[in-house]
Amino acid sequence: MRASFADVTFDGDARRVSRAGAPVHLTPKAFALLGLLIEKRPAAVSRLAIQEKLWPGVFVTEGNIDSLVKEIRKALGDGHGPNALIRTVHGFGFAFDAPVREEAEPPSARSHLLVWGAQTFPLAEGPNVLGRVREANVWLGHDSVSRAHARVFVAGDRAEIVDLGSRNGTRVGERPVREAVVLRDGDEIVLGCVRVVYRFFAASPSMPTRSAG
Repeated sequence: MRASFADVTFDGDARRVSRAGAPVHLTPKAFALLGLLIEKRPAAVSRLAIQEKLWPGVFVTEGNIDSLVKEIRKALGDGHGPNALIRTVHGFGFAFDAPVREEAEPPSARSHLLVWGAQTFPLAEGPNVLGRVREANVWLGHDSVSRAHARVFVAGDRAEIVDLGSRNGTRVGERPVREAVVLRDGDEIVLGCVRVVYRFFAASPSMPTRSAG
């Protein structure tokens, strides 16, 4: 989902938020909450629904949710009152109140993918985090993969990978990633014990035939 409101642009697929054209940093949970509130607008979202979406199967206090709302408001310059972007529904939860302009995704003739066995992960323009946390752009659920293990940055036809200080390291083929490495179509990326394959298509892609299994 790509949406604009006030002077803010929210891009769910690329996992980016900008305000007046400048990047805005949100923690993964705050980003997820903002996306949830925009998606469910104009309906109010209960605290229970927020907890189940952001912390499935985990008990958290209401203070955790309040902290995320405070983080979003600060990052977006949002205050309280009739013009607030996020409205507090006392005794229930929160609602997104600003008018939103949903934007169609621009067509692209490029496709950057990571293939892990039978799973295919599209890479968005900009930064894509590979890791073991569910909030990662590319979720690799293996104990040898760090929570935020590596990052692939996509810019047009170019993609490069950097290690994020992972416990077990990152390699492209046999080459350890100690600084940014430009990826080529068919490169095998090793993260801990996990092997994925990077694929790049300059035109409409067919399904990749090479597997990282």
